[in-house]
Amino acid sequence: MGAGVGSRRGQFFLRSLLFLLLAGPPAGGQLRYAVPEELEHGAFVANLGEDLGLDVSTLSARRFRIVSRAGARQHLEVNLENGILFVNERIDREEVCEAGGTCLLHLQLLVESPLELYRVEVEVLDINDHAPTFPWQEYVLEVAESAVLGARFPLESAQDPDVGTNSVHTYRLSPNGFFSLEVQTRSDASKFAELVLERALDREQQRLHRVLLTALDGGVPERSGTAHILVTVLDANDNVPAFDQPSYGVSLPEDAPAGTLVIQLNATDLDEGPNGEIEYSFSGHAPPRVRELFHIEPRSGQVLLKGHLDYERASLHELYVQAKDRGPSAVAVHCRVLVHLLDVNDNAPEVTLTSVSTPVLEDAPPGTVIAVISVLDRDSGDNGRVSCEVGPKVPFELRSSFRNYYTLVTTQALDREVVPEYNVSITARDMGSPALLTRSTLTVPVSDVNDNAPRFLQPSYSVYVMENNAPGASICSVSALDPDCQQNAYLSYSIADGHIHGMPVGTYVSINSDSGHMYALRSLDYEQIRSFQIQVQAQDAGFPPLSANVTVHIFVLDQNDNAPVIVSPLPHNGSVATELVPRSARPGYLVGTVSAVDADAGLNSRLSYQLLQATDFTLFSVAPDTGELRTLRSFLEQDSTRQRLVVQVRDGGQPALSATVSLLLSVVETMPQTLSDFSEFSLPPEVSSSSPLTLYLLVSLGSISFTFLLAILILTAIRCRGERHSRQGDSCSPPRCHCCPGSRPSSDGLKTSNLTAQPPAGTAAATCLDVPAGGPPGYCYKVCLGPESAQSDFMFLKPCSPPRNNEKDPGKRSRPEQHLQVSKEVKQPNTDWLPPSTQRPTLKRYQIQHCGNRGSRWKG
Repeated sequence: MGAGVGSRRGQFFLRSLLFLLLAGPPAGGQLRYAVPEELEHGAFVANLGEDLGLDVSTLSARRFRIVSRAGARQHLEVNLENGILFVNERIDREEVCEAGGTCLLHLQLLVESPLELYRVEVEVLDINDHAPTFPWQEYVLEVAESAVLGARFPLESAQDPDVGTNSVHTYRLSPNGFFSLEVQTRSDASKFAELVLERALDREQQRLHRVLLTALDGGVPERSGTAHILVTVLDANDNVPAFDQPSYGVSLPEDAPAGTLVIQLNATDLDEGPNGEIEYSFSGHAPPRVRELFHIEPRSGQVLLKGHLDYERASLHELYVQAKDRGPSAVAVHCRVLVHLLDVNDNAPEVTLTSVSTPVLEDAPPGTVIAVISVLDRDSGDNGRVSCEVGPKVPFELRSSFRNYYTLVTTQALDREVVPEYNVSITARDMGSPALLTRSTLTVPVSDVNDNAPRFLQPSYSVYVMENNAPGASICSVSALDPDCQQNAYLSYSIADGHIHGMPVGTYVSINSDSGHMYALRSLDYEQIRSFQIQVQAQDAGFPPLSANVTVHIFVLDQNDNAPVIVSPLPHNGSVATELVPRSARPGYLVGTVSAVDADAGLNSRLSYQLLQATDFTLFSVAPDTGELRTLRSFLEQDSTRQRLVVQVRDGGQPALSATVSLLLSVVETMPQTLSDFSEFSLPPEVSSSSPLTLYLLVSLGSISFTFLLAILILTAIRCRGERHSRQGDSCSPPRCHCCPGSRPSSDGLKTSNLTAQPPAGTAAATCLDVPAGGPPGYCYKVCLGPESAQSDFMFLKPCSPPRNNEKDPGKRSRPEQHLQVSKEVKQPNTDWLPPSTQRPTLKRYQIQHCGNRGSRWKG
């Protein structure tokens, strides 16, 4: 028998294959195949790759697969290597499709990149793998002996799970002399047998008749099942019950509760007594499902609902009810009750996410498919019609591809920095009344794209660094933000190439590429560089990388790291600076000016002078701001002729730095014609060597000296010429002070002064001015200026008293010695706190000749 089954399966397989070859391409883009049931694992069904026109080599990469609902058995599977659809597990048609008719397996095939959806239907063909069976192996039929010829007695039907020709096709009755068999067909095309009385019965002759009923299906080879029928002949009960009508129809909503009255049956019997009492019951034709759902009251004939109805499982139930009296030899009569179920909207739509392509790139163009969604409602009619929509304010929409299939696509550009993730609410609503709906939420994360450049927290940075900083110390930190995420937001910092005072910027500062901390690579000097700027770049790690620049201004703050430098007076060959002071100097006499410079700035370069040590503190004082050294009182006889002073110059920094200079002042009766140490100074070596200032000073001083000497020679010649002309008529009278024409002074003093005498216009003679009493009492001074002296600060002084008798010959008098004092103007590195120009050291020398043999010199 096993060989026969295998042969029949092979024949069905060949028939299904022939059907596929003759069917041609599916209509509307949907493929349909047929496969016999009970095939072994791995049996060939179809070549989907070839039929769908797909490249077999890309099926695995495109994730070609069959999409099924969760928990459903996977009867068929696809081989990704060759695209062949094969049997994954044994298919039992009677198990897969409980109801009769065409048994179809609906497959949804999904392939990605790009996302495509195909629908395939596989019809499971029935094979004759079941034989007909009867509910009982032996069936007792009671027949009254008074039964008329031609009376019909329905028999129990055989059941065959197979369908079509493989189901029960006909019945056969073993040969006998009393009964024949007629086969009837129901509305559902099922067959049942009726026993027909062909010959009158006689209980007294034969009380029991035994026949064999055989049920045959239409399969090849034919299968059969048998049941024994025992016909018991009863005494006569000559009236049988009768129903009002042979068939009844009733409609019942599927949500009717248990106990609901389906129909009230009514049958009548003309007999009396027990022969007229009727009992109702289901006939042997009623299937087990009907007995589970319905119950009939034996005495009343009420058909009641016992179980839960489901329109989606079966919309029509066919009930076979029999009625017979309680008399002897009761004959049962039958009627049919058709129960039509009314669909109720009791099934909410089911939403299934067939495929989800997440996350989605934020630069995905509109129309990108995110997911494929299937919607199913088990109701029928309007109750099974479903509309699907997405929630508001999301950049997505649903597009219908097939019936009850939707694709979720983007409607506009996405921006992860604005919304990193969307919770898309999908609502499926049927058309029933009241409508039922199902909501499902799909989380769609947005994948980042490097579309945002870094952005610094400030448009520019200003950093203040104290000079003399430690190399390697952190000076500041820059920070930038990138709204992207992960690798696209990882920032690295760098310094753009450039030069600072001819040196690469990388030799001054460095930056930590991860944190943005900047470090000084060298110690900065405010006196060399006060500020500079660099460009810092922040670049992300995306592809392609994006960057941003910011300017960092670095200002060097001054520190009091330079002590004052004494520039005047300077000692000679390591000795103490010396100076001569006339004993006749009055209080306030300017001995000289101590000059110093400080390379720092601000308060650090503000200098103050003080007398630190002195032989006699009551004799001299130093101006705190200008450094002018002046006498406080006149010299006394007991004052030492050598005064030693120590002057300290202190800046205004914290802590303050200072420098000192030692002075040796000699009090003399007569001032020699030599330059003092206060005027003989030069710039410090570090100052002169650091810039071309020294060269400019030397050239300027040389030019001024040459011009000055030339002017002195010219003025001397003009003066001598003017004196020869004035000797003819001028005389000197003691009461008045005027130019003495006939006398020559013993000596002429040359002095720089702020007093300028302007001669009258057209006057060529010398101009004489009275000098206020400033010398010793009893002396009269005469200031004689040549015509050109109006443009000079030098004055020639002559005695205004007449020559005495004991004077030597004027020709033997010593000629006036001309002394030249050149003030060197020192250009200090910083002039923020230097004294005004009127207070800068301008050392002047002059010679005062009184009208006698006695004279003295002052320096102011």
